Amino acid sequence: MTSSRVPYLTAKLQGFGTTIFAEMSALAAATGSVNLGQGFPDTDGPIEVLDAAVDAIRGGHNQYPPGPGLPVLRQAIAHHQQRFYGLSYDPDTEVLVTAGATEALAGALLGLLDTGDEVVLFEPMYDSYQACIALAGATARPVTLRPPSYGFDVDDLRAAITPKTKLLLVNTPHNPTGKVLDRAEMQVIADLAIEHDLIVLTDEVYEHLLFDGAEHVAMATLPGMRERTLSISSGGKTFNTTGWKIGWLCGPPELIAAARTAKQFLTYVNGGPFQVGIAAGLMLDDAFFHGVSADMQAKRDRLLPGLVQAGFDVYPTSGTYFVTVDIRPVRADGDGMAFCRELPHRCGVVAIPNEVFYANRHEGRHLVRFAFCKRPEVLDEAVARLATLA
Repeated sequence: MTSSRVPYLTAKLQGFGTTIFAEMSALAAATGSVNLGQGFPDTDGPIEVLDAAVDAIRGGHNQYPPGPGLPVLRQAIAHHQQRFYGLSYDPDTEVLVTAGATEALAGALLGLLDTGDEVVLFEPMYDSYQACIALAGATARPVTLRPPSYGFDVDDLRAAITPKTKLLLVNTPHNPTGKVLDRAEMQVIADLAIEHDLIVLTDEVYEHLLFDGAEHVAMATLPGMRERTLSISSGGKTFNTTGWKIGWLCGPPELIAAARTAKQFLTYVNGGPFQVGIAAGLMLDDAFFHGVSADMQAKRDRLLPGLVQAGFDVYPTSGTYFVTVDIRPVRADGDGMAFCRELPHRCGVVAIPNEVFYANRHEGRHLVRFAFCKRPEVLDEAVARLATLA
């Protein structure tokens, strides 16, 4: 967030200016840089997914889909949750299709929060979290995750919960750090949710991008949690279709109804033919899902040695598209924002300053995020350019 006041903008969104992703992507285009900033792949997804969407377009699926989403996709989502997590959801009342995970977050937060409510969440955090909480008139109470492990302090988490807390927001695998919360950590969060009678909203969009044998623990699988958990995911990250913006929510009917009530006044519906494509993707065999993790891990392993060679302190990442580095070995003042704005001009690479993911910006001032969801040759070029920093 920035501190300058924007004329006419509602007080709720003062400080939420143009996202850093837009700024850095524009800088990448202007300088001809390798863009390791915004997290989107540079290859298409599986042909079965693309062909299903094309066939749907040619087959006349080009008008408004049903408000909750096409039945074929809701059924595929329910099947996916049963297949991977043993969770049973009614596709008619417990699954809601959204315009990406971002709208799922917005719909859930706007539908569940009242003015004065509080949301406890971890920072660094995906940038829409704070904005959507602010739009709802609620307050974010962040608990800071710190490198190298990015674990949380249980006492800090407990202390953040007050009588005004209504919701815990949990992101795992975690953007921007690549942290995957383990079963013990998830159980601690679950125990606190039950103790304080809180709703849990989980952002699980990177659920299939796990490395080194890491396990994704779905919050709703823990004892006593299905009835108080709204789970968010999307097809964009798993199927390399980020531009399609097909996401979803799964949860008990009462929580889904709250999110749906808000969501219907946002986009109402979106992406009918793309919903058919994502449904096809969710039904792909296990080899595909194992393959996407293995492919992304190979890309991680291609970039990380180059970051080390360039002089950064590189922190472990067990999932997602991202790795975080400490820039202080190559920039003594640790000014990550200035570093990222200068990097395209210095060596033709774009990254994202992590401070934008923090409410307490000083916590991430010296940290920078690189995305490795790119073709091998693009990563190799980035490594070659970054070598000039050493």
